[in-house]
Amino acid sequence: MTTKSAANEKTEREGNSLFAAMRIAAWLALIIGAILCLTNYRDFSDHNKSLMTGIGFMVGSVFIYTIGTAINLVHKRKTESE
Repeated sequence: MTTKSAANEKTEREGNSLFAAMRIAAWLALIIGAILCLTNYRDFSDHNKSLMTGIGFMVGSVFIYTIGTAINLVHKRKTESE
């Protein structure tokens, strides 16, 4: 049985809150991207700025979620090793 120090608990909470913020940002980017894509999807060309921006938001949301997950995993491994 191990006991966690107050410093470890504080960094664990910070890591969890960072992951939650990144997850929320990723979902918001995905929703914004979907709305932008659906508002003007009939003119499907590279000159359609709202469609291209929507696709960018949706691709960006995947990267935001991936980076948040990676940060969370690294942070968990660091706290476990200490």
